[in-house]
Amino acid sequence: MIQNIIQRKMQSPNRKVFDNLVSRTKIYLVIILLLLVYICIKENALILPSIIVFLVIMFYAYFANNKRKSEISETLQDLTLTVDSTAKSSLINSPFPLVILETDGNIVWKSSKFVTEFQNIQINHYIDDLVYDIKNDIEKEENKKDIEKQIRIGKDIYKVFAKVVHSKNKDKKNKNEYMMVIYFLNETEKINLEQEYENSKTCVGLIMVDNYEETTQLLESEEALNSKAEIDKCMYDWINKWNGILVKTDRDRYVCYFEQRYLEEIKEEKFSILDQIKDINLKGKGQLTLSIAISNEGENLKEKYKAAQAAMDVVLGRGGDQAVIRENDIYKFYGGRAQEVEKRTKVKARVVAHALENLIKESSKVMIMGHTNPDIDAMGSALGAYRFVRSLDKKGYIVTSDNSSALDSFNEILSEDEEYEDVLISKEVALENIDEDTLLIVVDTHKKNFVESVEVLEKCSKIVVIDHHRRSADYIENATLIFQEVYASSAAELVTELIQYATSEIELKTIEAEGLYAGIMMDTKNFTFKTGVRTFEAAAYLRKCGVDIIKVKKWFQSSLSGFTKIADIVKDAEIVNDTIAISQYEGKERDASITCAKAADELLTISDITASFVLGYIGDRICISGRSIGDVNVQVILEKLGGGGHLTVAGAQVEGMTMEQVKEELKTRIDEYFAELTN
Repeated sequence: MIQNIIQRKMQSPNRKVFDNLVSRTKIYLVIILLLLVYICIKENALILPSIIVFLVIMFYAYFANNKRKSEISETLQDLTLTVDSTAKSSLINSPFPLVILETDGNIVWKSSKFVTEFQNIQINHYIDDLVYDIKNDIEKEENKKDIEKQIRIGKDIYKVFAKVVHSKNKDKKNKNEYMMVIYFLNETEKINLEQEYENSKTCVGLIMVDNYEETTQLLESEEALNSKAEIDKCMYDWINKWNGILVKTDRDRYVCYFEQRYLEEIKEEKFSILDQIKDINLKGKGQLTLSIAISNEGENLKEKYKAAQAAMDVVLGRGGDQAVIRENDIYKFYGGRAQEVEKRTKVKARVVAHALENLIKESSKVMIMGHTNPDIDAMGSALGAYRFVRSLDKKGYIVTSDNSSALDSFNEILSEDEEYEDVLISKEVALENIDEDTLLIVVDTHKKNFVESVEVLEKCSKIVVIDHHRRSADYIENATLIFQEVYASSAAELVTELIQYATSEIELKTIEAEGLYAGIMMDTKNFTFKTGVRTFEAAAYLRKCGVDIIKVKKWFQSSLSGFTKIADIVKDAEIVNDTIAISQYEGKERDASITCAKAADELLTISDITASFVLGYIGDRICISGRSIGDVNVQVILEKLGGGGHLTVAGAQVEGMTMEQVKEELKTRIDEYFAELTN
């Protein structure tokens, strides 16, 4: 086959030369014949000599052409044999391992390099697996003739090039018969170099002691110095384990650099430094915690530092006491199990209130919205923000829907106020009225995919976020102003503080004050969970604004049928890990999520139950309501299922899974949580 191809390639140009020579000889013979005829006409005596001369010339031309043809053929044959021999020698002595296989994996021929390369390896096992993979590729794509794969043989990694040659046999039974010519290219050194290059890249980390100032102020001078020295020692010992560099940039801030090769080990270790700092003895005057942000994103150190800063914002927005690694735009969190400590200052509330006033004054109108399926905290916060806007003589609108049954009682009372007839609008109306000077205030959420209307969020260029939840990875990044305090009980508490510290006087209507009070009351479970000094201060301010506590209490009352549903859910609860209660609600009515939340709260009233999870339906999705008395961080557990929240109150919504599948997945995540605690 190779010989024929070479003959065709080599012979075609020489054949043209030979044909050209023959054509020119014929022309010369015709010219000579014409000349001899002319001579014979002029001189008859020369006819016989002319015939003899012409025959001699014909004989010579024939003899010469045959000789030339023979010489060319011999030259081509010698050249063909030489090239064919060289090609065969190249295949046999190929610098790469080469093997020819039949359809069943039987080896037809192998190069000398193949024999020496794999002489100490049971190569047949690898060949069988390789042939199986190649067959699958061919079955998926029948006309595929060139296949590339990467396989590991022994300690080496090879790139395999397979050339598939289909049989020309026209028998239908053998139509899929083929042979494979396979080349092996050892890429071990190349891959090792690439891996070494990746491992040698620099990771940048930012470390911050969360409550440094608050804690050290409680210590005596000598104790404070000792604690500072112990913090530094723990920090330097930890970074030295990874052959890194630690630079202290402030009393409570550090910057560290280390090679990426240690990143996986740090992940497996789960940032032991978080627990080491907590173990520092402060004589019973508190506990220190760390926030750590690490990034390897970026082409240079400056870009990596900026990415680490963005990751640190996420950590602080989640309450600190945890570490985050940012890789490929994905956040991976570690820690975050300590109870949040209230450390907000009134200064920040005043600064944010002043900044919010300026933004409202610069805007033509203000749109306000909460999260999907809004609760009383979202609606109460929206009402408070609306009154803030109206006090500055600006038009304000609340983007909402009628999907939430949790607001039925409240909406009945709100509908009696004529002012709100044109204030509560749908997202379609909002989209029609947004211009370049419109300000959007988002309350009780910071997730861009959890707002009432993603379209409204994307259309507004100026955005303010007021939220109390731990920051998640999908937060609103382009916000002009963010007031996110995870130490606050509710968004209603934050909005109340902004109203208190605004430079202009704001008079809340009774329904607005009661909405804010109800939001605080709901998120704190009647001032039981996540309640700080500032929470009671906000509640006291709202009480002065004319809140009717009895009326608000009635909004949270359940009907007899609703209470019966909750009792059935509590009765069917399953106990896992000794103190975790899991139950489910099969009803698919509009307020199923509220029933689940109330049932989760009720389960916590049972002794020895430290956390509860109740599953229910929201359309095609499965919702999970998680509650805890503080011993178990339900936010960390549900975050792994795409949810979020706080240490004691959290939720999640799961798509594409059945109730039983979600329940089993939840149990797995609970087991992982306790396994991480023991490691």
